[in-house]
Amino acid sequence: MKTIPLVHKKLSVVLFGVASAFFIPAVAGVAPSIAAPSVAGLPDFTDLVEKTGPAVVNIRTTEKAKVQQGNAATDDEEMQEFFRRFFGAPIPPRQQQPAPRGRGKAAPDAEEEVPRGVGSGFIISADGYVMTNAHVVNGADEVYVTLTDKREYKAKIIGADTRTDVALVKIEGSNLPRLTMGDSNKIRVGEWVIAIGSPFGLDNSVTAGIVSAKARDTGDYLPLIQTDVAVNPGNSGGPLINMRGEVIGINSQIYSRSGGYMGISFAVPIDEAMRVADQLRATGKVTRGRVGVQIGEVTKDVAESLGLSRPQGALVQRVEPGGPAEKGGVEAGDVILKFNGVGIERSSDLPRLVGSTKPGTRSVMTVWRKGAMRDLNLVVAELEADKVVKKEDKKPKAEQVANALGLIVSDLNAAQLKELKIDGGILIEATEGAAARAGLRAGDIILRLNNTDIKDARQFNGLVTKLDTKKTTLLLVRRGDSSQFVTIKPLAQ
Repeated sequence: MKTIPLVHKKLSVVLFGVASAFFIPAVAGVAPSIAAPSVAGLPDFTDLVEKTGPAVVNIRTTEKAKVQQGNAATDDEEMQEFFRRFFGAPIPPRQQQPAPRGRGKAAPDAEEEVPRGVGSGFIISADGYVMTNAHVVNGADEVYVTLTDKREYKAKIIGADTRTDVALVKIEGSNLPRLTMGDSNKIRVGEWVIAIGSPFGLDNSVTAGIVSAKARDTGDYLPLIQTDVAVNPGNSGGPLINMRGEVIGINSQIYSRSGGYMGISFAVPIDEAMRVADQLRATGKVTRGRVGVQIGEVTKDVAESLGLSRPQGALVQRVEPGGPAEKGGVEAGDVILKFNGVGIERSSDLPRLVGSTKPGTRSVMTVWRKGAMRDLNLVVAELEADKVVKKEDKKPKAEQVANALGLIVSDLNAAQLKELKIDGGILIEATEGAAARAGLRAGDIILRLNNTDIKDARQFNGLVTKLDTKKTTLLLVRRGDSSQFVTIKPLAQ
């Protein structure tokens, strides 16, 4: 998912054009224009906005950064990543402070609170619980919440869940305006919805559109609501509201090939968001179930070869040694058709069903094996938090150049391989071009290129140089506990 960079030049041109229209002198003899009557049948959002707008807030975050007294200063990596994702562009470089004059030794580095980013949120309780996106507040040292009446509060982060991109923060207030939660299951494709937020820092901006799809599978942990509501950087964390004034989702991402808004935006369903928020409020974290299988989609060809009447279920590609699935008798090649009696249409349905199951629960998994269905009993385990590959402190190297896929990669050491429980693979250090457009990012692990398992960076880069630029390349990429295939077309070098 890409966000839209703020182009100051273009914006200023638009604003100037609008402003100039108000200063066109009246022409003698020209009759004043008559306001056109309202068109029947079109929705009127005015009452809806007046009712819900006061409960939508602006969220700004800061971080404590060392201000160096000399000329040497480096941008904080996490801050850069935030701005790349949230604003679509790197943060402008900080102004360097001149070294102090006069006596002897230089003053020690001092910490200063610097802006990190802005986003949106909405109040869900009169006592000050605010919901937003996890990526809005993750990594922030301080969070400030501003209401439409300009009251500003310092907020406490109760918890954040990166898998669903949901966060809960708390401000100290009472009798605050709040929004009513709706039912994501009752959403109808084609119904009108509005988004309220702070795109580019423009507080309480309203945009409208329709629901384009109810459960769009984007590869994330949960299906998202797709709309054509204009959502821009700064809208993240704001509410998606139906015509009854109920929140049905949290605006989270957009899809774009150009870097600009292209009529496709996504929101986290409010039902799942509230389940996450309830856990965050109770324990500060989210607990999910796991069974220990790596799965893939059941295609038409696979279904026919296995004797299934139609493509359905989740194909087991790998069973974790010693995991709940192995203990329950699940084998590679099985097709999981049901979990606790709930049918699985697509492979993405399984992790959501398992994830919502309390660890320790005895469950029944219905699988298709050798032309027949069978029920297997297993005990759901707890899903561990995403493991992040820690970068080692290394001596500065000469600037590396991205390969034909737009990737800069490095080797994983023995400790990292052990922690990730893998035999091989390489770490993505940076992305650009085709790799960035494909959604790859620093910290991802590449396990396979086409049909070749990857052992180290030298082998990988050697294989890349031999790729046919006319053909699409297939990468098996791991992020957190999940793996998926990504297609990239190499560039000629």
